[in-house]
Amino acid sequence: MQIDHYNIGLPAWAFPGWTGRFFTNKPSALASYATVFNTVEGNTTFYHIPDMQSVEKWRQAVASTNFKFCFKFPRTITHEKTPNLNDLKIFVDRIAPLTPNLGPFLLQFPATVGPADIPFMESIIKQVPTGLRCALEIRHPAFFSQPELLEPLLNKYQLGRVCMDTRPVFHGNRHHPEVTAALHDKPDLPVLAKAYNGLVFVRLLLHPDLVSNDIYVQQWTNRISQALKANCDCFMMIHCPNNQHCPSLAYDFHEQLRVDHGEDKLSPLTPWPIPQQHQLL
Repeated sequence: MQIDHYNIGLPAWAFPGWTGRFFTNKPSALASYATVFNTVEGNTTFYHIPDMQSVEKWRQAVASTNFKFCFKFPRTITHEKTPNLNDLKIFVDRIAPLTPNLGPFLLQFPATVGPADIPFMESIIKQVPTGLRCALEIRHPAFFSQPELLEPLLNKYQLGRVCMDTRPVFHGNRHHPEVTAALHDKPDLPVLAKAYNGLVFVRLLLHPDLVSNDIYVQQWTNRISQALKANCDCFMMIHCPNNQHCPSLAYDFHEQLRVDHGEDKLSPLTPWPIPQQHQLL
């Protein structure tokens, strides 16, 4: 890809069914994934702090590349009434060897954290070392009806704000067997109209029925194209209720973005490490 500030990836670098279909495990699943995509959501760090051996393996897998990890802060920091700030320090120190390959961190707060809890959020954010870029994901409805409530905090700490777009699932075929659980697990919130502090971070939940996605993919490729022209850093993470579909959906999204932004400005993704038996695009 020819634009340094455009990043596209998936919610994980390995998933059952991807290996042998899209990616290999040689020299590792991460290294194979990173030949195609240049970013990933680090969801595993939400549940536990990685050990030093894992971090070193990750470092080796993406050494000498522009790959970016977007790690979630552990839930002991963001989802407890009393944040474990010692875990924050341990977490930051533990992943320090990955510094050349760190993208924005995800600070995800639960829907119970509302406007009255802004001081609580700031008590955590101010402990994040200067130089670590963060994107804030908020799910309380008040922050969508009154986004200005959060703006002083975003601007003070130069934070981005995550946009999780679940419209394809909630407005598509709700009876599709693969989306039933997502209707209960995922938030149905408005789409942010504004980017903050030069960072566009999108978690786009696409429908397994491709027809349900067309209008939303077109909206986002148009918006990402405009953001790139404005020199924003863009991180597009492609999700699906069935993760089996994520790689090909992301591949399709990228091709549509090339059409909208200019094929001379944005090169194709690298072909899959596992040759495909049929044309995906």
